[in-house]
Amino acid sequence: MAVRHSASLISPAVLLIVLLLFDASGGGRASRLDPWDSSIRMPTEKDEPEDPEKELGTRWAVLVAGSSSYANYRHQADVCHAYQLLKKGGLKEENIVVFMYDDIAAHPLNPRPGIIINHPQGDDVYAGVPKDYTGEHVTAENLYAVLLGDKKAVKGGSGKVVDSKPNDRIFLYYSDHGGPGVLGMPNMPFLYAMDFIDVLKKKHASGTYKEMVLYIEACESGSVFEGIMPKDLNIYVTTASNAQESSWGTYCPGMTPPPPPEYLTCLGDLYSVAWMEDSETHNLKKETIEQQYQSVKNRTSNFNISNAGSHVMEYGNGSIRHEKLYLYQGFDPATVNFPPYNSLRSRMEVVNQRDAELIFLWQMYKNSENGSKRKEEILKQIKETTRHRAHLDGSMELIGSFLYGPHKGSSILNSVREPGMPLVDDWRCLKSTVRLFETYCGSLTQYGMKLMRAFANICNSGVSQTLVEEACMVACNGHEPSQLHPVNRGYSA
Repeated sequence: MAVRHSASLISPAVLLIVLLLFDASGGGRASRLDPWDSSIRMPTEKDEPEDPEKELGTRWAVLVAGSSSYANYRHQADVCHAYQLLKKGGLKEENIVVFMYDDIAAHPLNPRPGIIINHPQGDDVYAGVPKDYTGEHVTAENLYAVLLGDKKAVKGGSGKVVDSKPNDRIFLYYSDHGGPGVLGMPNMPFLYAMDFIDVLKKKHASGTYKEMVLYIEACESGSVFEGIMPKDLNIYVTTASNAQESSWGTYCPGMTPPPPPEYLTCLGDLYSVAWMEDSETHNLKKETIEQQYQSVKNRTSNFNISNAGSHVMEYGNGSIRHEKLYLYQGFDPATVNFPPYNSLRSRMEVVNQRDAELIFLWQMYKNSENGSKRKEEILKQIKETTRHRAHLDGSMELIGSFLYGPHKGSSILNSVREPGMPLVDDWRCLKSTVRLFETYCGSLTQYGMKLMRAFANICNSGVSQTLVEEACMVACNGHEPSQLHPVNRGYSA
């Protein structure tokens, strides 16, 4: 009976003394549950794994500059800068695949031979960049083979591919011109949205990656994913612009801040320098993809204080945005004491991507000696460029009038589908229409990529290819495309 009632006879004070003595002996659980014990970590306070490569898999990166020529200096400068950032972050050269035409560093117009910069006061970003796929080997076909890890399908170049494993992460960054449903390439054909999405689906089906993040810099880049990007591929995408607006070049002559006075071309692109300059000034083990997205979104919109900006968009698997950036871009130990997040508030001067070429030509014209043959040649090039632009716009307007009548043609060709809908229902029709147009009216060029929406709308309206061909013949009858004929430059589709 005494045993049965002994617990009730122990006073609270005695019980407390017993518990304290038991804890002091190390046998109690209280010491192990002490919230101030240095060995205890909340889930969010866990130390980073000592060997990320072992626990998190390998980080892979694919960097693509989709243009050529010194007028497009900024695209290769963007990609070179991205390479340096990732290298500092600990990514191995063997795991970074670089696509760039490589005609900038040694170009006669480059005032610093062998050097490329991406900021007016920036250091050289060209040194050490691998020449994986350059010149004629920078193609959409090679890009697809590299992503899929298909060494047999690669044509030329270093042969390096993304030979990833199920636990690996992949970061893809692309910088160039674009148009509705397409991204540019220096060698034809363009990269078409549905072809690219099909490659991503194949990569996912192969089970050779854990997650993938895509950063895409191009005009109308949102249209490449709008309405067709699945959410179940473990891929997160941000684009520099929505489906119907330009992206922007920056650090151009005449802007503030200006490039060094000897540079006649733009050094970077607004969205691209926004994400890279953000990554360089923050601790990427603490900053999330979402935080960078918000920062880049604000800066790329120019803080909504002018119409010189674009809307950064998101597609795919949104849950990935909560992860830390270092999982994809690596971690530079020099940034350990940098803040995890803060947003720049300086407005940038910019130029429409499609007009950057004219700025370059105008700078060359101004800097040429008066009365010289070179000045005459540059003026001729300016006239030919603007003439071809007018030809493309005028031809498309005539085609619209022929197909739909003069009162409806323009509205039908320029109509924009509701958000969430793909650009076109039949991508094969889009390619076929592009080829018909280029056969009779000449190459689209970078400027003409904007006409892709008109071609898509023709397909969406159900017009037969026979009628489209007749319209192209009528609109471009007598046109002499000379060196701009697709026979010389390759078809865009």
